[in-house]
Amino acid sequence: MFKLDLKIALRSLWKNKGYTLINVGGLAIGLASCMILLLYVAYEWSYDRQFTNFEKTYIIYNNVKTTTKTFSWAWTPNAMADEVRSKITGVAYASHSSYPQEQVISNGEKTFKKKAVYTDPSFLKIFDYKIIKGNPNTLLTNINSVILTESMAKNLFGDEDPINKMVKLQNTEVLKVEAVIQDVPKNSSIQLDYIMPWTLFIKQNPWAKDINWGNNMCLTVVQLQKDTYFDQANSQIRDIYSRNQEGTSSKALLHPLSKWHLYDNFENGKSVGGKIDQLRIFLILAFCILLIACVNFMNLSTARSEKRAKEVGVRKAIGSSRGALVGQFMIESILLSFMAMLVAFTLMEVSLPYFNSLLGIELIISYKSWTFWSVLVGLTTFTGFVAGSYPAFYLSSFEPVKVLKGFNTAGSSSLSVRKILVVFQFVFAACLIICTAVIYQQLNYIKDKPVGYNKAGLVQIPIQGNLAGKEKLALLKERLIKTGSVTQVTYFSTALNISGNNTFSVSWPGKNPKEDILFNTRAAGEDFAQTMGSEMVAGREFSSKFTADSTNIVINEAAVKVIGFKNPIGKTINVMGKPFTIIGVMKDFVMESPYKTAAPMYITNHMENVEFIIARLNPAQNISTSAAQIDEVVKALNPNFPVDRTFASDNFEQKFQDERLLGILSNWFGGFAIFISCLGLLGLALFMAEQRKKEISIRKVLGASTLNILTLLNKDFIKLVAIANLIAFPLAYIIISKWLSAYEFNVGINALPFVIAISLSSIIAIITVSIQSVKVAKAAPIDSLKHE
Repeated sequence: MFKLDLKIALRSLWKNKGYTLINVGGLAIGLASCMILLLYVAYEWSYDRQFTNFEKTYIIYNNVKTTTKTFSWAWTPNAMADEVRSKITGVAYASHSSYPQEQVISNGEKTFKKKAVYTDPSFLKIFDYKIIKGNPNTLLTNINSVILTESMAKNLFGDEDPINKMVKLQNTEVLKVEAVIQDVPKNSSIQLDYIMPWTLFIKQNPWAKDINWGNNMCLTVVQLQKDTYFDQANSQIRDIYSRNQEGTSSKALLHPLSKWHLYDNFENGKSVGGKIDQLRIFLILAFCILLIACVNFMNLSTARSEKRAKEVGVRKAIGSSRGALVGQFMIESILLSFMAMLVAFTLMEVSLPYFNSLLGIELIISYKSWTFWSVLVGLTTFTGFVAGSYPAFYLSSFEPVKVLKGFNTAGSSSLSVRKILVVFQFVFAACLIICTAVIYQQLNYIKDKPVGYNKAGLVQIPIQGNLAGKEKLALLKERLIKTGSVTQVTYFSTALNISGNNTFSVSWPGKNPKEDILFNTRAAGEDFAQTMGSEMVAGREFSSKFTADSTNIVINEAAVKVIGFKNPIGKTINVMGKPFTIIGVMKDFVMESPYKTAAPMYITNHMENVEFIIARLNPAQNISTSAAQIDEVVKALNPNFPVDRTFASDNFEQKFQDERLLGILSNWFGGFAIFISCLGLLGLALFMAEQRKKEISIRKVLGASTLNILTLLNKDFIKLVAIANLIAFPLAYIIISKWLSAYEFNVGINALPFVIAISLSSIIAIITVSIQSVKVAKAAPIDSLKHE
């Protein structure tokens, strides 16, 4: 029986090639979109889960409670790992490490600036990277040793065996390669190219040897013996700061490694979400697109009910049961689904490289994974059942006597169901149009919002190698200005667009001793505000004309508001126990999140702390020419290090990566959803045109024009689209209100996205319906009326 049903299904699909093509196309786009989104969700979900005991591994967070808010950081003291290992119940391993930082490593003429991590042997027990070469029992025990990733080893040594070969770090330390590990996958939170011993870090930074519970300067990772120890360990670690440092407000907590990437937003010391919220949106989007494809199939199938009615009548008349007919139509549906799956495979393979390059990730189809095949086959079968369910039960319900007599199969209830399905499709499409428009509005609003300085034409170069030291920096400045490539040069303690370097140790006359306020702390050179294209609100900035600037300080507008000085110039504040005189107030400028107000900040003139050269390009000269001249000067003074020149505007753009990703995916898959919705609308147009062809013929005989007919047919569909938009508007408003509420600065909700949604959906509906309506309106009336 199954064989017979399969033959009938294949014949039916072959006979109606146009219908089959549209249905397979709609389902294929739906399946491909759904699978790509599911691949992306699975990729993000798999972050940090590639390690053997990831479910027993935790990051130690430091919660600092102040009178205004609780700050949560994954930065801890250097003594934390030893304290946890010896005094917390159930700990198998505890490791401290530096965060990945780019440093120069070289082998002869081959020089690379790559991400390095300093850590202890326990790190490799917790993160069990696959060791390709080397002795796993002696790793990180020798102070002058290094572990390379496979790609790093190939870059430095080519096809040679790197074990026991020598490399140079920062052109000073000579290190022996003791192992090669497999490349770190991109879906790992800790991205590194080589690993060095913690003892080498202490050698380079002698201050790191001192036990200081007030200095949160490293990452501490803990692995428990069993999951069951978590509650006890988390309870014991909570007061670890207060047990080792009097008067501290810090509390520690264990945050699961598997949640580090997705749940990185903290409020009041508790994880409240993060990128997981974006993944939920994509998961809903994936299944909604698939559901729209299924609805599209239902509409197209039932639109052909007139053609299938006599077939159903004949089969019932010769003894076929309704169950057999349902089975027949379900086989057709599932067969179409599996045909669509083959097309979806092609679409996925073609589009994945594009999405990977667009998003900077590595999505792949794992053909050897049983999970992938299970999900794909299950999803395809589910799609076939869902898409075929309504048409199967609807078509098999026809009564043979009525359909064989030519009774009209289109009941008002079936038409209502189809209209509801089309409304559902356009509700989702309108919501997507509105949400995508708001995402782009928000992105453009933040990009166009003043950042407090002129980032265009601003170049930053790290101070490394021979560039370190006042004399060398002065020589570099002189040569750069002499070339005419730059007009101004200054120095800063960090890159312009990164966070970090902050302290609570700021006090002033009248400050509440119980109030803790976090200040950003930076060091800068002369003419910093002028070079940045910012401005001084009051007072002056650092200048060579004043010799006492080492004890002076510049604060920003946010700091003035917090301190409360009406006339801050000349006033004294204490920073880490030392008095500084305020000489200037600088305009607030964005360094961290552009979505939040600037934090209080002070800037000193301590040149020993500066790490970046900031230069303003000459606007009268070509940018590429200026960049080449800068590179030439820097390379001449510092030949053993890469120039590593970056533009401040490029770094600033990286802050919008999550919103850009959300916008791109919403744009693309929203477009797919709208396209599939159009196919569903076309199905309903086919159905209604078929049912009303006699009415249209009579109207034409009585003198109706083609325009009158088109207006008649389009009017009903415009009503459906209008109803869909009325339903979509409040839903979209709730969604975008919740999304925008996460941003301190947001564009707000205006009428434009809603106008775009209703205009775009109406235009799409009119064009789609008119494609079929024109054909019906121009048909000769005699073709429909000759049998009457």
